[in-house]
Amino acid sequence: MLNRKFAAGMALVVGLCAAASLAAAQTPDVEEKFITAKEEQTAKRLIEKGLKDDTAWTLLESLTTEIGPRLAGSEAEARARDWGVQTLKRLGFKNVRIETFELAYWNRISERAEIVSPFPQKLVITALGHSPSTPDGGVVGEVVRFETLDALETSGADLSGKIIFVDEAMTRTQDGSGYGAAVQKRSRAAIVAAEKGAIAALIRSVGTDSHRNPHTGGSVRGGAALAPAPIAALSNPDADQLARALRLAKGPVRVRLDIQTEFKKSAISGNVIGEIPGKSDELIVVGGHLDSWDLGTGAIDDGAGVAITVAAAKLVGDLKGKPARTIRVVMWGAEETGLWGARAYAKAHKEELARHVLAAESDFGAARIWKFQTRFGDGALAKAKIFQRLLHPLGVGAGNNQAFGGPDVSPLRAAGVPVVDLYQDGSDYFDLHHTPDDTLDKVNPDAVQQNVAAWAATIYLASQMDGGFRDEAD
Repeated sequence: MLNRKFAAGMALVVGLCAAASLAAAQTPDVEEKFITAKEEQTAKRLIEKGLKDDTAWTLLESLTTEIGPRLAGSEAEARARDWGVQTLKRLGFKNVRIETFELAYWNRISERAEIVSPFPQKLVITALGHSPSTPDGGVVGEVVRFETLDALETSGADLSGKIIFVDEAMTRTQDGSGYGAAVQKRSRAAIVAAEKGAIAALIRSVGTDSHRNPHTGGSVRGGAALAPAPIAALSNPDADQLARALRLAKGPVRVRLDIQTEFKKSAISGNVIGEIPGKSDELIVVGGHLDSWDLGTGAIDDGAGVAITVAAAKLVGDLKGKPARTIRVVMWGAEETGLWGARAYAKAHKEELARHVLAAESDFGAARIWKFQTRFGDGALAKAKIFQRLLHPLGVGAGNNQAFGGPDVSPLRAAGVPVVDLYQDGSDYFDLHHTPDDTLDKVNPDAVQQNVAAWAATIYLASQMDGGFRDEAD
C-alpha cells in the first residue's frame, strides 16, 4: 500500500513538473505577440539599474527634510507643490504643471486628555482629522467602553453626557488587510457618539504598535465637514491603561478631553503633474500622494511613494527614444483628508480616461515589494504573466486579478481604467502609519531600490506592450 502511494505520488509530481515545463516552454511563444525579446532585455536592464539607483532616496531625503510635514491645504503643502515642480523639471520631465482645486481645511491647535478620577493621570492622544473643538477648557465625562464599533452601534445604553471609548484592536497582517476592519471606528465613532447623545469620542489608535504614539487620520469620510462630535485616538498603551482603569475602578472613570482645532470651508491644494511624452497619446499614470499628516514627516506615507515612482519613471525616460505611450507621474494632493486630489484629477481628465491604459499608486510605505496583482480584462490576463515572470527574480510573487491600484487611482479604477498593485510588505507599516514615528530613519534604502527596480520594469512594460489591458481586443 505504502509503495503504491509513493509510486502514485511520484507519478503525479513528474506529471506536474512536465506540465509546468511545457507551460514554461510555451510562455515565450504566447508572449511574443505582446513584447519583443529586445524589450524584455530592456526591462531586465532597468531592474539592474534600479537596484543601484539612489535617486528615490535623495528625493525622499529632500522632501522630508526641506519641507517636512505637509498637511492638506496648508502652507507646507503649497511649498511641497513648488518642490514637486522644481524636482520634475530638474529630472527632465515635460509638461510639468500644478492642477489646483479647492478643499475644506482642518488643522490641530492643541490636544490633551487626562483621567480626572479615580486615578488621576495624563493620557496620550491625538485629535482625528476634522474633529471639532471641545468648548474652551474641554469636556469632562464618564467613560463608557465598547469592545467594538458594532457593540457601540447596537447599544441601547443611555450615553447622554458620556464620553464613549471604542477599544477595538487592529490585526497585524503582511498585506494590510487588518486595516479595513479597524479603520471603521475612526470614521464612524464620532457620528454614532453624537447620535446617542455622547459629548465626545475616544478610540484605540488604528495601528499595530505598542508605543506611546497615537495614530491620527480622518474622522469623517470625504473630509468635507467637521465630525459631529469631538474625537481623538489614544495611543495603544494608553488605551490599555484606560481599559484597566475601567476594570479596576469601583465606580465611574471620568476623563477630561480638551481639543482645539481650526476649520475653513475653503483652501487650495493641487496635483503636481509631469510627463515623459510617448509616441502616442495613450497614458500610463503612476505616482504617490504629496500631502501627509502633521505628526511625522510623511516619509513612509507617502513621501516614499512619490520618490519611488518619480525615480522609476525617470529611469524609463532616460532610455534612448520615446516610449510607445506617454508616462504621466502625478503627485496627488490632499489624499489624507478625503481623496480630494484623486477626485479632482478624475474630473479634470474625464474626457481622456479612455486613453488611460494603466494606472497605479505607491502608497503603502517603503518596504520590499513581495506581490504583484492586476485588474485586467479577461482577454488581457496573459499579459499579467509577463509582468509576474520578469518581477519574480526580485522576490515578487504573483497575486490575483483583484488589484486595488491605490487610493488616488480608485476613481480611475471605478471608471474602468486597468490598475496594478506592487504590494509592499506591510507587516510593520501600521506601527508607523499616521504617527510621529513616520520619519526618514524608518526607511531602508535597499528596499527603496528594490521598489524602484520593480516599478521601472512595470512602467516600461506597460508603456511598450502591444494592446491594452482592458481586454484582448484593446
